Order: sequence, then structure tokens, then C-alpha cells
Amino acid sequence: MTRPLLISPSILAADFSRLGEEVRDVVDAGAEWVHLDVMDGHFVPNISFGPAVIKALRRHTKAVFDCHLMIAPADPYLAAFADAGCDIITVHAEAGPHLHRSLQTIRALGKKAGVSLNPATPLSILEHVMDDLDLILIMSVNPGFGGQKYIPAMTDKIAKAHALIGNRPIDLEVDGGVTADNAAEIAKAGANALVAGSAIFKGKGVDDYRKTVDTLRKAAEGGRG
Repeated sequence: MTRPLLISPSILAADFSRLGEEVRDVVDAGAEWVHLDVMDGHFVPNISFGPAVIKALRRHTKAVFDCHLMIAPADPYLAAFADAGCDIITVHAEAGPHLHRSLQTIRALGKKAGVSLNPATPLSILEHVMDDLDLILIMSVNPGFGGQKYIPAMTDKIAKAHALIGNRPIDLEVDGGVTADNAAEIAKAGANALVAGSAIFKGKGVDDYRKTVDTLRKAAEGGRG
């Protein structure tokens, strides 16, 4: 099953002093999703923002809010992120002992459920929850900071995740060091949703962002054949 190609700019790289405008601009520039990197300073070595900020951003766009929870534990906060307006809620497989329960909770809240895997985490951890997933997020850097370089070994992991998905209606997302230079190989391996921060938020405003979104999309489409 060929999933649509989706660009999900990470607002971690946006100008936080004008975040609402940044979200509107990047969506007007052609991005389908908005990637929300939530960090707690515990599971990852950085702190970003929480549900109150997301709720404030929700009124600025109807685009899909692609929420990536880099927090542990995640379960006590799932309802808050759902209430804030997230459409997809992705938890890390490493962040808690009861992954299946977390996924059930997300879907019970009426949201799409995703699982993120750190670079060293094997795909086998997903074997018994595949039918409870709407999205798999492969981290192609170690989470916590933007601007890192893509880990080349993750291309093979993406391809194996794509094979594991088979014909299931699951989006395969990649986050970390995604640029126009490697988007083709990432897409060729089977990813259909690309997260990019610093590669997209160059310049300022819709016109600049449209150029970077289009460049990333064309590169990825080249890899899809």
C-alpha cells in the first residue's frame, strides 16, 4: 500500500517569539502536518513545551498536529495532549513498560496512535502491537536536540519497518537530520512522512518556507520513483 507523501515541519526550529504565525506560514507553504516535539528534560536532555502551548497553537491552523511525546512517563499526560488538539499522539517504546496500554488509551481518546523508536531500539518491540498502530516514527538521530546529522544505518531500519508494515494502513515517519540531500534515500526505503526542522525553517515567512518545503518534497518524490 502506497501512503501519501507528507511533510511535517518540526516547530522546534521555528521562531518561538512568533510561533502562531510560523505555524500558519509553514502550512500555507504546503506542509500537510505540523510536528510538535514535546521534551521533558528527563527522557531526553532538553525541555520544549507542553499541552498549553499546543492548545494555543491549535486555533492558528486546521492542519494535522503530529505530536511526538519525548516524555516519561507519557500515560498520565495523554488526555491533556488529546484535549489540546493533537491529532496523532506518538509515544516512545522506551518510555514506559506498557506500550499496548498506551496505544489503547490514545485510540480511546479518539486520536491516532504512534510509536517512536530510538536508533538503538529494535523493530521487534513492535511485533505484537502492529494492529494497534497508525504510525511508526523512526528516530534517525538520538532525540533531544535539533540540527543533528542523520545516522546512515537508519536507512536499513526504515526499509525493514516498511516491510513489517506490509499492507497495513500505517504511516512510516522519519525524524532527525532529514534534508533535501537524503530525502530520496529515506523515501526509497519506504518512509512517507518526513519530519524536518532546520531544513525547512530557513529565512522567514511563507515564500521562503514554500521553497524549502517544495525542495524537500521534490527530493523525496525522486526517491519514490
